[in-house]
This record gives sequence, structure tokens and C-alpha cells, in this order.
Amino acid sequence: SYRLFRYLLTQLIMSGGLKVLALQKEDVTKMLAAGTHLGAGNCNFQMLSYVFKMRNDVSIIDVKKNWEKLLLAARVIASIENPSDVCVISSRNYGQRAVLKFALHTGATAISGRFTPGTFTNQIHAAFKEP
Repeated sequence: SYRLFRYLLTQLIMSGGLKVLALQKEDVTKMLAAGTHLGAGNCNFQMLSYVFKMRNDVSIIDVKKNWEKLLLAARVIASIENPSDVCVISSRNYGQRAVLKFALHTGATAISGRFTPGTFTNQIHAAFKEP
């Protein structure tokens, strides 16, 4: 009973007290199915606080902390007034579709594929984007 209370209390604190943003069982199931809890074998010292366990040279990432950082990123993106000021980038094949869908639904700017250096800094560049 006390453990359940502590668990629920930490969930409400992480979500800012809103029950809607608290980590639900179906959210955990979707994150585990997508493999968001699997990390690389190389674990940096800065990443150690997010690692739940190491198993067979694969780091297993804590789903609760992952959810907390996901909420933080969502709040930062939602706080930006103009959605076109948000630039979403993915050069990996498995992330390009997600970037394009995110940009389509939110109005953000998508860069999928190779990110050319100087895109935000070189005004002469053909693919220059204003930061």
C-alpha cells in the first residue's frame, strides 16, 4: 500500500500533477514494443543514471526516466509559439518517416536524410534555414 502510494506520487510529480500525463500501462507496453528501452553496449558515464540494468552487452534504459524526458521535450516544443520554428532532423532510415509525420502533424520543419553542415549558419547555402 505504501509502495503503491510512493509510485503514484512519483508519477504525479513527474507529470506535473496532471493525471493525463502520468505514465500508463499501455504507454509502457507501446514503449517496450517499440524497443525504446534498449540501448547500446557502450554506456557513457553521463548515461549511467538512465540505465536500469546491463544485460549481455546491452544497456536497458529505465522507462520511467525515458517518459520523464519525453514529457520535458514535449513541453519545450509546445512552448514555442510558431511551430515552423521547430526543426526536426533525422538522417537514419528508421527515423525519417517519424520526422516527416511529426512535421506534417505539428507544422514543424522536417529535414530527413543527410543533414548538410551549414544549413543553419551559411546563408549562401541552397538549403539554408533561418534558425
